[in-house]
Amino acid sequence: MKKTMRRLLCLVLCAAMALSAVACGSAPSSSASSAAGVFTPGTYSSTQTGMHELTVTVTVDANAITDIQVEHQETEGVGAPIAESLPAQIMELQGLGIDAVAGATITSNAILEGVTDCLKQAGASDETIAAWQAKSPEVVKEEDAEYTTDVLVIGAGGAGMAAAVTANQAGKNVIVVEKTGAMGGNTILSGGAMNAVDDGSEVAAEHEDSVALHIQQTYEGGDEQGDLELVTILCEQAWDGVEWMKELGMEFTGVVFTVTGGLWPRAQQPADPEGTGFFKTYQNYLDNNEGITMLYNTTANELLVDENGAVTGVKCTGATGNTVTVTATNGVVLATGGLARNVEMRVAANEETKLWPTLDESIPSTNASGITGDGIVMAEAVGANLVQMGNIQLLPLGDPETGSLSGNIEHSVESRIFVNEQGERFVNEGGRRDEMTLALFEQTNTTMFIIMDSDTYPTGDELNNFGETINDLVAAGRAYKADTLEELAEQIGVPADALVATVEEYNRYCKGGDLEGQTDSFGRTLFSDVEGVNDGINDGPFYAAERVPTVHHTMGGVQIDTECHVINTDGEIIPGLFAAGEVTGGIHGTNRLGGNALTDTVVFGRIAGTSASEYTR
Repeated sequence: MKKTMRRLLCLVLCAAMALSAVACGSAPSSSASSAAGVFTPGTYSSTQTGMHELTVTVTVDANAITDIQVEHQETEGVGAPIAESLPAQIMELQGLGIDAVAGATITSNAILEGVTDCLKQAGASDETIAAWQAKSPEVVKEEDAEYTTDVLVIGAGGAGMAAAVTANQAGKNVIVVEKTGAMGGNTILSGGAMNAVDDGSEVAAEHEDSVALHIQQTYEGGDEQGDLELVTILCEQAWDGVEWMKELGMEFTGVVFTVTGGLWPRAQQPADPEGTGFFKTYQNYLDNNEGITMLYNTTANELLVDENGAVTGVKCTGATGNTVTVTATNGVVLATGGLARNVEMRVAANEETKLWPTLDESIPSTNASGITGDGIVMAEAVGANLVQMGNIQLLPLGDPETGSLSGNIEHSVESRIFVNEQGERFVNEGGRRDEMTLALFEQTNTTMFIIMDSDTYPTGDELNNFGETINDLVAAGRAYKADTLEELAEQIGVPADALVATVEEYNRYCKGGDLEGQTDSFGRTLFSDVEGVNDGINDGPFYAAERVPTVHHTMGGVQIDTECHVINTDGEIIPGLFAAGEVTGGIHGTNRLGGNALTDTVVFGRIAGTSASEYTR
């Protein structure tokens, strides 16, 4: 797929407005009010890194922006709408003091930085830039609002939307409160992999997989700290979750692969990139069914509790600062995600286990900017028991600039290796996520490179799991391509002899090699690619991508039982309150298997939606 082009052609200001643009578009200043104007008329471009690479092109006359175009590949439903709306807002305001959009901060900031850079290229002084950044749109506070519904869902990510649709299918009216401007949460930013085993099927037999093995690996992979009952439900109901998504219209490719840290080839691959397929499906349900109301840009602040201790609703802040109150006659589902974007909370949680050397602001995150632990704080305020808060997962696969998973060139565990800045392997690349990331912390500059050949990129136009082509990533400087390993080593700055020796040794353990069947020096056992064939890394051109540690998932949170009731500190059910998804704790233990998170959202989202529908006060 070629890079998606999204161009926004905005209104051209008339000559009179252009002459007065200083007054309406920036604070008065001596340079801004000069007869010569503040910009050198022309068209300027700036390339920035959002969740993906984007290019902002700005046209100016002497005093005003007359056109903004954005070429981007941002995630549908998250960054893409911002890339389409924010330039128009800048044009209308003739100013840069626009707040980053909650949930799409990275995209928002990339566009604002791109426009700023273009204005600097056009000759704008520091004084002019400061004046433009100081101008912000006027916000008129709306009246307070009150709503009543059957089932209330807080959070429009994967778990929240699964709960909302399930409750609606049970005949309930549902209101979904979402702090950002769109559904998606972390799920829409994921690689889309959903672990599920169709027990007894040909596919399961081919991979020697079973639900029992999925349960075992999930439980043991979390050091047996997960609640075994919840683990069993997760794995036993996973395939039903896939079938349910298919019934709603979601498409899967039929490919089963091993996602990083998944330990086994059981990840189902959606047809759409990242997690967009889930929300295309949920949005399609909303478009064709009545009874679900979405309240976007509405931040939940406080759970409401009646005189009997039952949770009855939530008090929120609306987009304009007004108070929005939603009351439910049935249950309330908490699905607000984890806390990976709350540095203070994650640093405090890490003190429990001291697993990671640091989780301060120097460590980026894959998460959406709105994932700040709000639901955990609200639940604790009404007595919810928090469990295993110190269990925080990092991945070794973060983009060096943003921490996101975009730009990850791998297709599956079997087709690549990791090397450090010395050109050497340092860990079992098919192992647990915590083990891989801890090993990465010990490497020079906590940096590694993914190394692979052209087996899964025969033309270069094939997509990775995030909807990006390897050709585009190479062109953007986010990946490297070379005809030989020696040339690749030179590009990424590692010793060529070391990289060649590393790859040669690895190849000996792959199928067809002279050490086939022997134990890999790091204990790796996964060598076959998604098609079952891998003769190593030897088919040029060769590819590399730089990666760093990034905070990915918080396994601790609100304690739930098998019906998703929230449990209080006395071990009792909090009436009326249910929870699902990453806001919960105690399912995955110390380490979540790759591919289990989206399974978690669907399986427990459906259970929470059913339980909330059946609850009556």
